[in-house]
Amino acid sequence: MSTRQIDLFNYTRRQSSVTQVGSIPMGGNNPIRVQSMTTTSTTDTEGSVAQAKRIIDAGGEYVRLTTQGVREAENLANINTQLRAEGYMTPLVADVHFNPNVADVAALYAEKVRVNPGNYIDPARTFKHIEYTDEEYAAELARLEKRFTTFLNICRENHTAVRIGVNHGSLSDRIMSRYGDTPEGIVESCMEFLRICKLQQFNDVVISIKASNTVVMVRSVRLLVSQMDSEDMHYPLHLGVTEAGEGEDGRIKSAVGIGALLADGIGDTIRVSLSEEPEAEIPVARHLVDYIIKHKGHTVIPAKEADCFDWLHPERRMTTAVGNIGGDNVPVVIASAKPSDNLEVGEGSEHPDYIYIGSNLSLLTSHHSPLTSQRFLVDFSAWDGTPDTYPIFPYNALPFVSSCPAAVKFVVLPFGVPTEEYLACLRHNPNVVVVSVSNHQNRLGEQRALLHEMMEAGVNNPVVFCQAYRHNKEEKSLFQLESAADMGALMMDGLVDGIWLMNDGDLPYSDITDTSFGILQAARLRTTKTEYISCPGCGRTLYDLRSTIARIKEATRHMKGLKIGIMGCIVNGPGEMADADFGYVGAGRGKISLYKKKECIAKNIPEEEAVERLLELITSSHKPTSES
Repeated sequence: MSTRQIDLFNYTRRQSSVTQVGSIPMGGNNPIRVQSMTTTSTTDTEGSVAQAKRIIDAGGEYVRLTTQGVREAENLANINTQLRAEGYMTPLVADVHFNPNVADVAALYAEKVRVNPGNYIDPARTFKHIEYTDEEYAAELARLEKRFTTFLNICRENHTAVRIGVNHGSLSDRIMSRYGDTPEGIVESCMEFLRICKLQQFNDVVISIKASNTVVMVRSVRLLVSQMDSEDMHYPLHLGVTEAGEGEDGRIKSAVGIGALLADGIGDTIRVSLSEEPEAEIPVARHLVDYIIKHKGHTVIPAKEADCFDWLHPERRMTTAVGNIGGDNVPVVIASAKPSDNLEVGEGSEHPDYIYIGSNLSLLTSHHSPLTSQRFLVDFSAWDGTPDTYPIFPYNALPFVSSCPAAVKFVVLPFGVPTEEYLACLRHNPNVVVVSVSNHQNRLGEQRALLHEMMEAGVNNPVVFCQAYRHNKEEKSLFQLESAADMGALMMDGLVDGIWLMNDGDLPYSDITDTSFGILQAARLRTTKTEYISCPGCGRTLYDLRSTIARIKEATRHMKGLKIGIMGCIVNGPGEMADADFGYVGAGRGKISLYKKKECIAKNIPEEEAVERLLELITSSHKPTSES
């Protein structure tokens, strides 16, 4: 168990230093800022200004623009001037890769410059292993310090803030060779730059660590916070899940990763990266922030962290399997059904593992029932031993659990139930699945508290987390964001054996079920459909990203368990796609390169042929996989 400032059970925002970004500071006691990035060419002044205004009008507090070369960096002056002339004072952020000289120029015209440690001094990642002696590695760091200090001095003179933006997909071969493709390597890539900032007493710094894999992203940021604390650094943090995708999947994936960190008080600005119009990102980010900060000021949760738990290196909690729940089984999905619900699911969607029907046993024979092999949860008072039905007990019916002959039983437990009573029940009934519920203002804190109490007591019953909401069908996206955010930290902590989402409203049963499976897939806990790792696009994008994504998704959505990367350019492409099965990457204007795993299979294919060539590659290589 590590020493840290984060309280697992009681929400408090991490105390960071303040970074001044133009007229809008971040960190400290300032609000959590939301931002987006333009997709226009930064040499297109009118187009960039128009898109920046749409982002700002939607509520964006920072606007980032890609800055590939000196021409783009210099044109930031024109974009900045025109926005200010039209009354838009929102800070602009230059996004620089590969060329430190471009960062020097951008610092003259933008309020903040983002540099990527993976390619600021080091060349682009090639996945080559390089052996360094300690002396050679120290010489590389000295070269980095000299060049980066020159840049910091320009920023200091121009009151320009700096973002150290580490991407898992573009770690340098130098870092990879010494630290491996690990969260520790990701953190060290960042710390090399932060130590220079501290040495130079340059304080207007913000940090980001991003990955398309939510588990890597969350664990890396947790490690970074811990490492900064140990070195007396408290810079503000920018959160995001890179290449999250589009639509519902992109929103759920972003909410799982960003929500897991926000819920622990980590994060001072966020960007939800969606393969959509950039202004569409802002309301998603805003709702996510507003939802999490409602935890603030809650009633104290009196809980103790279990000695066996490691927040920085969490592993799945050891449980005894009860039926198909817990042990080595993938987490299950439970859904609630009303008599009016249509229990059919859409093509390509999954049926839940269990359906709760309360005392309404008529649903067992109803035409609504989709499968004869479906398992059902029934209120204990109505359970009669019908095959494939399992009793569920409220916490105040614990005395009746032991006398029930069912092979698998469910018990609903909130935190605060008399400890000795429920622990005795669980020890005596190892075939009980716990359903964790909470109505607390900070439900994460209470649900964590129950699990830590169980872990400390050494009981190994599996746990399903039940989350309840109240949304109508027009608020489907809010339901998805909130449920994904509530489950994020619990999944990253390794505590989840199942998920049960409830909703008091007219949200369709199928939407609730699909969201449950989407959340588990976003956390890499259970794969039930094709995963698309797609970037949001920017001025570096070299083809029509959104129409390409639509074509690829339509042709491959039936390929269960497949991961496909769809990238606008090479900045993060091969790296973020490292665990994808296939990749489609912009290689030049109208040219595409295709990847299988990390290997480039075909280079510079004309764009009009590339989707068909990708599908041919997938068809010839892919064999459908079972659920993992």
